Amino acid sequence: MSLIISYISSKGCVMIGDKRRIGFLGDEKKREILEEKLYSGKVKTQNELLKEAGALGISLKITDDAQKVRKIDDVLVGEVKYRTPAKTMRKRIYGTSHAYNLVKLTGSSIDSVEQGGSSIVVFGNQITKKLANEIISAQWKSKTTLQEVGELFQKVMEKVAQTTPSVSEEYDLLLVHPALDQKESLALLRSTIVQDVKELAQWRAELKDKMVTAAREMEITSRIMTEGVVGTVTCIDNHELEVKLGKGVLALDAKWNVLAQKDEKVKMMVEDPSQVTQGDLVVIRDENLCISRSGTNISCDIILCNE
Repeated sequence: MSLIISYISSKGCVMIGDKRRIGFLGDEKKREILEEKLYSGKVKTQNELLKEAGALGISLKITDDAQKVRKIDDVLVGEVKYRTPAKTMRKRIYGTSHAYNLVKLTGSSIDSVEQGGSSIVVFGNQITKKLANEIISAQWKSKTTLQEVGELFQKVMEKVAQTTPSVSEEYDLLLVHPALDQKESLALLRSTIVQDVKELAQWRAELKDKMVTAAREMEITSRIMTEGVVGTVTCIDNHELEVKLGKGVLALDAKWNVLAQKDEKVKMMVEDPSQVTQGDLVVIRDENLCISRSGTNISCDIILCNE
């Protein structure tokens, strides 16, 4: 869905990227048919895209909030990515004065790195690349400034957005112009890529941990007790009760760690201990923790779940 255009010269680097993101939901073969129509330029407006999607039974989620270009100190970075259920593939350009690197990644692993010098590099689909290159070729001037390049790229983005719904009218435009020679530029790109990919790997690991934790919390939450026998009162000490957990009951702390299970004891509190006797059943009735015999409410700072 992307259009990212980069200009690299001895003066610096200019990079522009659109902000459109389109999610396709539905039959894989029908998605491919719709994508081919979109990327080849057969679909020219968002209304046409929605109509074609409806005819094929494909649901679309269209947003214009993606950040496809960013700045890391004196380096600009543009990225396009493609997700499948099994993996995420990325293609990045890192640009600064004199030089750029093209990096292909699967997940956070580098598949390949290509190096280049002064150039114009376009990331996009079939139609966006064709249109962008035609407009740039027709309007390019020799001895142009970085600011003028930026203005031309803005015109390109606006014209392409009017021709295909795969590109948004919104975009990000960035510029850097560090005073570096080619050797310094290559060294800067190399160190930036190493650090950036390392941060990507760390982010992916943290995201995986969060997803695993969230899945575990959802699974445990579904087992929180709302009804049934919790256990038996084995000791009463003023307002504090000692309760032996019954079969199939777990006591967890706030971080979902198991504190006690069947036949193990936990502490609970009761406001009126005169309403409790040793051997009473502790139950959850209508989502309230109480003594079964008297209905006296009790409280605890643990989470009670079914195994």
